[in-house]
Amino acid sequence: MEEKWWHNSVVYQVYPRSFKDSNGDGIGDIPGIISKLDYIKELGVDIIWLCPVYASPNDDNGYDISNYFQIHPEFGTLEDMDQLIAEAAKRKIAIMMDIVANHTSDEHPWFLESKSSKDNPYREYYVWRNGINDGPPSDLKSIFSGSAWEFDKETNQYYLHMFSKKQPDLNWHHPPVRETMYEVMRFWINKGIKGFRFDVIDLIAKELEEGIIVNGPLLHTYLQEMHHEVLEEADIVTVGETGGADLEQALLFTSPERKELDMVFSFEHIALDEQAGKQKWDWKTLDLADLKRVLSDWQTGLAGRGWNSLFWSNHDQPRIVSRWGNDQEYRYESATMLGTILHLMRGTPYIYQGEEIGMTNVQFHELESYRDIETINMYRERKEQGFTHEDIMKSIYVKGRDNARTPMQWNAEENAGFTEATPWIGINTNYSAINVENDINGEKSIYQFYKKLIMLRKNNKLVVYGDYHLLDSEPEVFAYTRSYQNEEWRIVCNFTGRKVESSLLCDNTIIVHNYATSADVLRPYEAIVYKIEK
Repeated sequence: MEEKWWHNSVVYQVYPRSFKDSNGDGIGDIPGIISKLDYIKELGVDIIWLCPVYASPNDDNGYDISNYFQIHPEFGTLEDMDQLIAEAAKRKIAIMMDIVANHTSDEHPWFLESKSSKDNPYREYYVWRNGINDGPPSDLKSIFSGSAWEFDKETNQYYLHMFSKKQPDLNWHHPPVRETMYEVMRFWINKGIKGFRFDVIDLIAKELEEGIIVNGPLLHTYLQEMHHEVLEEADIVTVGETGGADLEQALLFTSPERKELDMVFSFEHIALDEQAGKQKWDWKTLDLADLKRVLSDWQTGLAGRGWNSLFWSNHDQPRIVSRWGNDQEYRYESATMLGTILHLMRGTPYIYQGEEIGMTNVQFHELESYRDIETINMYRERKEQGFTHEDIMKSIYVKGRDNARTPMQWNAEENAGFTEATPWIGINTNYSAINVENDINGEKSIYQFYKKLIMLRKNNKLVVYGDYHLLDSEPEVFAYTRSYQNEEWRIVCNFTGRKVESSLLCDNTIIVHNYATSADVLRPYEAIVYKIEK
């Protein structure tokens, strides 16, 4: 495979609203991000994925865009954005923008024009249908609960919204929509950004009459057109959110000769703690055998043919140390063990803000403390279905998106050093113990451990391009080798809070280890990486 600059990169995802407030309004902003660039640089990452900062009414925290060419005033100005790109570049950090191409805000000028009359030139920018028998065109459900259709009394038709009713879906089958999106991308490339993350990109080619919402028949045609029109001439990196993609589909998206995307986010591994055929809120205990199988299939299946994205967490997922680790007694050990498994695989790792200090899920006792529209809609829907408040809150504590959206915990001062005002969403009450200042200077520093893992990737082609092989191991252990030319590393991780005897322990040189000493058993959440002497 041809080597690319982003193959040995590590991405740090910033959720601007919750990262750092610079002007005392309780909302994180672009100048706040600029003030923390040295912190991000010190970690060793070289790409920042920036969640949307465009103009937006914020029905879905910025994923409902009303102007792709302007910055939301809460976050700053276009000049601030220019400064962020420039200051990041000085530190050799690239900016990856989030492109929301499947839908806009219902306050976007295109939609205001579209709904003004049936013969408006912008009518075809969106998906409009006649109702059936005084009801919606179909029983299609929104991902955010309820019908995916909203009635517009002015034109007596329904428009499609796969998410909030304030997020009408664009009609990608209409060529001017595609060309306008390419203009958006060119605008930001000319500003100096070096990457795009495409939100729910696998929904853009839906065929409603055929009942196809995801992976429509023209999806790859449109992605190849986008590559030809915009990406071919630009040296940027792209990742598509394709939640339902399997390995076969991922190869179609990411094989370099197909000229579509560089990598995709698939949720196959992240969905392993969901009950089959149910919603994400109906969880089950993770079976480690499933996780080993899925991650290994992607490691071997994409080798030399496509490229992996490696992630545990993002703005839509709960905190990984709470989800699959132990966020109490073994927070350091489980956070570093999970980091070891991920960062020593082949692909581009993504770190979600706060993951590098082991930030945890939050438990707000009142629904009113939550801000996420998906969570609030689900609560109402489940209450109507007869679920108790306690049962619904348990689901929110485990899977709610606001787990990842509480403000970054910088220090033990009031509001965790995030803001001097009342924050837009509550701070996790454990901030006085879990914060950047404490962690970086602590004896057991998750941040310093992540820094080591990142340096191993930067300094070893074995981590970037080496072969991957899953090892037979005890059921509680996730172990694999990476080999490149004449070198081999063995990664051995205890995925439990118990001591486990393992045949994979050996006397070879230790490259990285989350315990200070060696032992003849694997201790709780122990992660140990050996250089195997041949």
